[in-house]
Amino acid sequence: MLKNIRIVLVETSHSGNIGSAARAMKTMGLSSLCLVAPKVLPDEQALALAAGADDVVQSAVVVPDFAHAIADCSLVIGTSARSRHLTIPQLDPRGCGERAVQYAEHHEKVAIVFGRERVGLTNDELLKCGFHLNIPANTDYSSLNLAMAVQLVSYEVRMAMLARQNAGAITPPTALSTPSSEKPAQQELEYFFTQTEQLYRELDFIQNNGVMPKLRSLYARAELRKNELNILQGMLSAVRKKCG
Repeated sequence: MLKNIRIVLVETSHSGNIGSAARAMKTMGLSSLCLVAPKVLPDEQALALAAGADDVVQSAVVVPDFAHAIADCSLVIGTSARSRHLTIPQLDPRGCGERAVQYAEHHEKVAIVFGRERVGLTNDELLKCGFHLNIPANTDYSSLNLAMAVQLVSYEVRMAMLARQNAGAITPPTALSTPSSEKPAQQELEYFFTQTEQLYRELDFIQNNGVMPKLRSLYARAELRKNELNILQGMLSAVRKKCG
């Protein structure tokens, strides 16, 4: 199950943080690490701080941009230390762990994304996430380094998995497990959002940049399945055809 959960680090500045994050992951049973355009590729310092999690570091996938890191994922959760004025559904670490395990149990790929050490994720990147994860740290001193944040979230993922195992949870034959109701991958959603924005701008429904973030939030809360996304795509095609 945990192999379906991917930790994504965006533009990491220090290779040591990659190693420390890998160590945090491995202690909780996670092994899938993706690096988005790291400033420094994993080196000896990364391996030293991995402290035995060399395999996680060495098998890490390096991609050029954020879109590549999440393209095949059905659930994308972006972390942010700051409260943003974005209408994205929010999760705490416990809710993140439970939701990630729920998806992973159904063989859906999950990405939990951590931003740059100094500035975190951009608003643009967060808008591509279905959920916004905020760690409710001490408001007077909320300084968590990257590896600490990865450790905390990885722990909650493991606890959610153990809770399901201890309860004897078996994947039920729910709608989520049927092919027509699988969750769409992020690249499919991005295609839909691009087509939606293009059509609505042509129809003069969208005249500013504030509409699409709200639509993204709406669809994120709906947690669309593939068959539902296909219906929406068909609606777009019908409107475009009718409008000539």
